[in-house]
Amino acid sequence: MGAKTGLLVYADGDVPGLLRQVGAANLERTSVMMRRLNPSCEIEVSHGSDLYEGVYPTEGTAYAASWPGVEIVCDRRVMIDSPSRLPEHLVAASADRRLVLHAMHSVVDWLAFAVWEDGRLIRSLSLSPDDGIIENIGEPLPFELPYWAGDRPADVIPWPGEKEEPYALPFHPLELGEDALRALCGFIQEGWPEPEDVDAENIELHGFHVRNPNDPDPAEKESELRRAVDAMGPPQFYTMGPDGLLVERNSPC
Repeated sequence: MGAKTGLLVYADGDVPGLLRQVGAANLERTSVMMRRLNPSCEIEVSHGSDLYEGVYPTEGTAYAASWPGVEIVCDRRVMIDSPSRLPEHLVAASADRRLVLHAMHSVVDWLAFAVWEDGRLIRSLSLSPDDGIIENIGEPLPFELPYWAGDRPADVIPWPGEKEEPYALPFHPLELGEDALRALCGFIQEGWPEPEDVDAENIELHGFHVRNPNDPDPAEKESELRRAVDAMGPPQFYTMGPDGLLVERNSPC
């Protein structure tokens, strides 16, 4: 599994139902929304994406769309460990509406999602195998119940040299993450699509560069990252052995 998301959706009702009806999003309307949600940032129009590819933009970029009844923002800055701490102005923008946050990162098996109704948090969950349950607020939603009941246990292959031990959580966060994404937003990133799923690849999003004037210069951050990469050791490559375990090999060939 390799899915990553950083997604906010504001809606006047059921998100999947509304997304099935949308057409092309107006750029001016979407730009106004982005300035409203990012009042202290510099906003510049950039290349767009679609709802399937754009849910995990590069740092400093956001993909967004605004239609009557439903608005979407894809931005890494909403990928926070505790969704209940989403900035107040972003929650306030959901007055009289539903707000959905969905964030997951496959590298660390982390998932977070939350739902607000008219500014009131009704459900928030954040967990990963390294940190355990970071936040668990409200009653589990229907799509969660099989996981908490033990019907969807994690099936994880250990790394080479590691003992096969029980997964640190009763289920795999990314599997729940896909079900959460489908139930709350109508589409998935990985797995088999269903006939009623939203066609996320055909929902176009406008692109924006978003910069807080107080943030470090992007070129400086890029240079720092390159220095860190240069200091890393050579890459390691693995293949699946006959016993189903990962075995290190000497080269990618």
